[in-house]
Amino acid sequence: MNQRGVTIWFTGLSGAGKTTISKAVAEKLRSQGYRLEVLDGDIVRQNLTKGLGFSKADRDENIRRIGFVSHLLTRNGVIVLVSAISPYHETRLEVKQKIGDFVEVYVNAPLKVCEERDVKGLYKRVRRGEITNFTGIDDPYEAPVNPTVECRTDLETVEESVMKVLDRLEELGYCSDKLKVGVG
Repeated sequence: MNQRGVTIWFTGLSGAGKTTISKAVAEKLRSQGYRLEVLDGDIVRQNLTKGLGFSKADRDENIRRIGFVSHLLTRNGVIVLVSAISPYHETRLEVKQKIGDFVEVYVNAPLKVCEERDVKGLYKRVRRGEITNFTGIDDPYEAPVNPTVECRTDLETVEESVMKVLDRLEELGYCSDKLKVGVG
């Protein structure tokens, strides 16, 4: 299959649904024979960026490293799905400019909803004072001003969010409308 490479960058607070949506998009793309790689922020931190902390400088370096790998894959015709909080606008913009073929997906859920989900138990630990410099609590999250796609996971189903992403990828010429068969 001849395909264009693109990085689909899922950004949002912890618990917003980045990994859930990116996995569902990846599954749909794989089922249609697209070549892709998934770079999940948690897995990347265990391997590629092990040793980096959560200071602004370390968070920026983490995103730059993910962006570097994404750029290499994208320019070689691979669809890259990144799910990483990536809290700072300027660093996301830097990575976007470097990669070029870049689709920013803002996975938007209010902090209250993310705390209620608390999939990893992190918000409880933050509230007990066990974790500091946590994005959205005592470290900022700079929401995208003009994302390519916005998924409101507090108001829509996973399937609706996946369709938004797939529709936009089709509009931008990265995949065909055959992806929509069997979704929704």
